[in-house]
Amino acid sequence: MAWQESSLAMEMIHSRNIFGQYDAFVKKLERAFSVDIVDRDGTVRIRGEAKGVERAMSVLLQLLELSKRGNQIQEQNVDYAIAMSMEHNDSALLEVEEDLICHTMSGKPIKPKTLGQKRYVDEIRNKMIVFGMGPAGTGKTYLAMAMAITAFKNNEVERIILTRPAIEAGEKLGFLPGDLQSKVDPYLRPLYDALYQIMGAESFQKNMEKGLIEVAPLAYMRGRTLDNAYIILDEAQNTTPAQMKMFLTRVGFGSKVVVTGDASQKDLPEGTRSGLDVAVKVLSRLTDEIAFCTLTSKDVVRHPLVQKIVEAYESYEEKEARRQRMRQERTSGAGGQKRGFRR
Repeated sequence: MAWQESSLAMEMIHSRNIFGQYDAFVKKLERAFSVDIVDRDGTVRIRGEAKGVERAMSVLLQLLELSKRGNQIQEQNVDYAIAMSMEHNDSALLEVEEDLICHTMSGKPIKPKTLGQKRYVDEIRNKMIVFGMGPAGTGKTYLAMAMAITAFKNNEVERIILTRPAIEAGEKLGFLPGDLQSKVDPYLRPLYDALYQIMGAESFQKNMEKGLIEVAPLAYMRGRTLDNAYIILDEAQNTTPAQMKMFLTRVGFGSKVVVTGDASQKDLPEGTRSGLDVAVKVLSRLTDEIAFCTLTSKDVVRHPLVQKIVEAYESYEEKEARRQRMRQERTSGAGGQKRGFRR
């Protein structure tokens, strides 16, 4: 086993950013690559097996460049750089960092944080209709909202329409007081939250009063033709095939559509097919103007625990699917043997 030591000059302002509070980030690197990392007098030294040192150095160089560009290093940056290094992609972190969409009201930049998110954003720019599918925390809705608001501010579209099906997630809301809008507002809350953060409450209210921004349940889309609009359908896995067809046929000239959903979190009645699943099959050949982006657990940008939860569920669901197939095979095999015995 060949041991190696490498060093990297690093100013204190960047080392503090990269090492993290209580050296939490650099400890992740040490565990991931089985190396020792020490900062002494403006020089970071990495010691360990040659391959581990090489990978750790590659990640540190990416994080250093990110810090030099004025970014605050986040745990998600470190985790993603490590994951991409394991896949021998040593430039992924910097590739996605260059793509700025807009800023929030507080000045925080909004940009894709993974290669999957960057492809998703690029497809939204280039295609008329984009399906963004993936687990919770992959930024499907938030990035689509940022793109919509940016297009609206740049006068590329005349209005923004945000919609989602009002499906009860295992809870009955009919007993709640208030009119229909009061009952469906809780479903639309995530859309409001993103609008407030990116656009600001005051600007949002003014544009909503003028009818330039509309947040409504999917049922309100029936019978309309939507020209020169940026339309986002959220939680599309909870649409029926008829609802999805109705929505997609509302699209008019000069419009752009983003459909987001997570096929693993359906709240439809048992036995009901998802409109999202059907649309993916029906429209799969129309790739000139329609794109299908599938994000994975690698694209989760929430707390690292969310990524672990998503991966745990994916593993569990794969095992259950295998067991189901095996049970079906045994059942069909047993049936064949019985028929042979009777003959």
